[in-house]
Amino acid sequence: MIKMVSIIMRVVLGIIFVFHGVDKFQMGLSYVEAWFSSIGIPGFLAYVVAPVELVGGILLIVGLFTRYVSGLLVIILIGAIVTAKLSVGLLGNGQMAGYELDLGFILVLLYLVVAETPLSIDRLFMNKRNA
Repeated sequence: MIKMVSIIMRVVLGIIFVFHGVDKFQMGLSYVEAWFSSIGIPGFLAYVVAPVELVGGILLIVGLFTRYVSGLLVIILIGAIVTAKLSVGLLGNGQMAGYELDLGFILVLLYLVVAETPLSIDRLFMNKRNA
């Protein structure tokens, strides 16, 4: 049962990050860069965050480099909380979302950093290495 929950958490979180990455590309990275700059985040990070969310989400879905990708996404989420969301509070301020979902995502990602990754490419490589 726990293995099935791990798979579901990994895949669903992967899908969420894919959608966030695609959204940034569809809106245009120059607009994301401008928004980042407007809230005090170095604009060039838009060109780092969007691909990490997109590719990282895909890697989570298939279960490749799960621990590393999860750790990287934790860093991005902590950055988002500290730079953009902390000032609006846990639940937000009516104009911007708070950081409650980010905290939930961080907890799931931290679990994925330490948990086994059943039905994943990572697991396939581990089994070959142990054989």
